[in-house]
Amino acid sequence: MNKNQNNNMNTSRREFLEKVAILGTGVAVGIPNFSFANDGKPAILGGAKSHSGNFSSWPIFTELEEQGLTGVLKSGQWGRLGGTVMSQFESEYAKLWGAKHCLGVSSGTSALYTIFGALDVGPGDEVIMPVYTFIATYNVAVLNYALPIFVDTDIESFQIDSTKVESAITKQTKVLMPVHIGGSPANIDHLLEISQKHKIPLIEDACQAHLAEWKGKKVGNYGLAGAFSFQASKNLNCAEGGAIITNDANFSKTCYGFHNQGQGGSTTSFGTGSGTRGTNLRLTEFQGSLLLAQMSRLQEQASRRDENAKYLNKLLKEIGGVEPAKLYDGTTRSAYHLYMFRYFKEQFAGLSRDKFIEALQAEGIPCAAGYGQMNKDEYVTSLAKNQHYVKIYGEKTMKEWLERNACPQNDKLTTEQSVWFFQNMLLGSRDDMDKIGLAIKKIKKHASAIAKL
Repeated sequence: MNKNQNNNMNTSRREFLEKVAILGTGVAVGIPNFSFANDGKPAILGGAKSHSGNFSSWPIFTELEEQGLTGVLKSGQWGRLGGTVMSQFESEYAKLWGAKHCLGVSSGTSALYTIFGALDVGPGDEVIMPVYTFIATYNVAVLNYALPIFVDTDIESFQIDSTKVESAITKQTKVLMPVHIGGSPANIDHLLEISQKHKIPLIEDACQAHLAEWKGKKVGNYGLAGAFSFQASKNLNCAEGGAIITNDANFSKTCYGFHNQGQGGSTTSFGTGSGTRGTNLRLTEFQGSLLLAQMSRLQEQASRRDENAKYLNKLLKEIGGVEPAKLYDGTTRSAYHLYMFRYFKEQFAGLSRDKFIEALQAEGIPCAAGYGQMNKDEYVTSLAKNQHYVKIYGEKTMKEWLERNACPQNDKLTTEQSVWFFQNMLLGSRDDMDKIGLAIKKIKKHASAIAKL
C-alpha cells in the first residue's frame, strides 16, 4: 500500500467515525459538523431533498392514554362535576408549576376569558398586549368590549417590547397582558416592575410556554395569573383545553365560579350563584385523563427540544444570515413551542424571505413565516367602525385607536425576516438538525440562482 492510499484510508475512516459519533450522540449539544453532508444543488433547483420531511409525528401517545380514556368511559363520570380526574390533573399541574392553585378550562382562550371575567374587564377598559401574537389574545379583549392596545415587537426576541409598554398606559388601562411567544419568556422583570408601579394586574398569556422558566421559576407564576393552552399543536395537549394557575386563593375561587356559571362547588345547582355573570367553560374528565398521560412525557420532551434548539443555534450561527430569536437574560428555559429565527436576505444574495421559505420547504423542512401585521388586518381595523365600539368609545376615540396601534418594528419583522420551525421538529434526532442546517446552507450557496426562478 502506498503513502497516498494509506492517507486516503485514514481520511475515510476518520470521516466515518465522525459521522457515527454524531449520529450516536442523541441530542446532546456539540459542535456542528457538515463534513459528511452533500451540500449540492438545492431541491428547488432540481437537486435531492435534504430531508424526507418525516419529522416526529404529533401527538405522541401510547396505551397510557387509551387506559385513561377507557377508565373515564367505564366510570360513567364524564364531566368534571362529580368526577375526580380533573381535580387530580389540577393538583398535579399546580405541583409541576410550583403554583398554589390550578383550574382546568375548555381552551387557552377560555383561560384568558375566565381571567378577564374574574377581573370584571368590560366596556371602557383598555388591555395592553403584544401585536405579535395569536388572534385569540385580541379576541378575548374584544369579547369583553374592552379596547385592545397593541405594543410593538422587540424585533430581536419576537416578544413584546417592554420599553414601549409604559407609554401605552392610560387611566383606562385595566390589564397588562404580555404573551410568552413561541414558549420563550417575555422580559418579565421589567413588565412586573411596570405592573407594580402602576398597580395594574399582570396576566401572563403563557399558552405556548409549558415548562418555560424565568430565573428558575416557571412562567405564569409572576403575575396575578397565567393562562395555558392544551390545543392540539401545543407541547402539552388534549386536542382542546386550557388551564389557569394563580397563587391568589380568592382569585382562584372567583375564576372557578365564573367558569361554572357563577356557581362554586363541584355540582350544579338550581340556584343562581355569586357575582353578576358567568358561563360554562369546564374541561371534561376525558381531557383530564389525556393530560395526565401526556404529562408523563412532558419533562423529557422539553429537555429534548431544549437540547436540539441549542444545537440548531450553533448550526445557524455557523451558516450566517439566519439569527435565532434572542432570549432575555432572565430566561432559564424556553419551551420552544416554536423555533423562531430572523432571515437576512442581504446575506442570501437578496433572496426574498418568502422565496427562502419556499426553497426550505422544497428541501423537506416544514416552516412558516409566522404571525403577520395584526394591527393592520381588516379583521382588527374594522373594529374602529363596529357599531358597539363606536357607541361605547365614540368615533374620535376609535379613529385615534387606529393611529395608536402603529408598530413599525413588527412590520419589518413580519414582512421581511420572521421564520418558524415547529415544536415536533425539535423532538427529532441530531441528524434531523444537521439536515435542517444542510438545507439552509445549500440555499445560501445557490441563493442567486434561486432568486431568478
